[in-house]
Amino acid sequence: MNNINIKATQSTPAVSFIPSEGKIEIIGRSIPENAIEFYEELLNQIEAYLIKPHKLTEVTIQLDYFNSSSSVSILNMLKLLKQLYGNGFEVNVKWIYEEDDDDILNAGKNYQTILNIPFQFIAIQ
Repeated sequence: MNNINIKATQSTPAVSFIPSEGKIEIIGRSIPENAIEFYEELLNQIEAYLIKPHKLTEVTIQLDYFNSSSSVSILNMLKLLKQLYGNGFEVNVKWIYEEDDDDILNAGKNYQTILNIPFQFIAIQ
């Protein structure tokens, strides 16, 4: 497993994955031209991480906007992490959103409903 550290651009979020600490962060705007390709390395590394995970996996997602193809990739990532949760590991998703952005909040609630893993919703100004 390798660490991932991708810097944000105008169309892609900053992505960080530190397997040895069980930490994943996706922060920014996610409207890449090809979301499958953009998230592919992260998904591959998380699949490898499932073999020998950290006791607690902390996921921080703070997106101000994401397109539908990014939504699918994020859902696929969270589905992988649900496998950990189902195997007795701790998984905590921090979903950070602008307090007046109901669309982003509702997207997080939809993921929580679909996956039934712990989410913490954090409103910021």
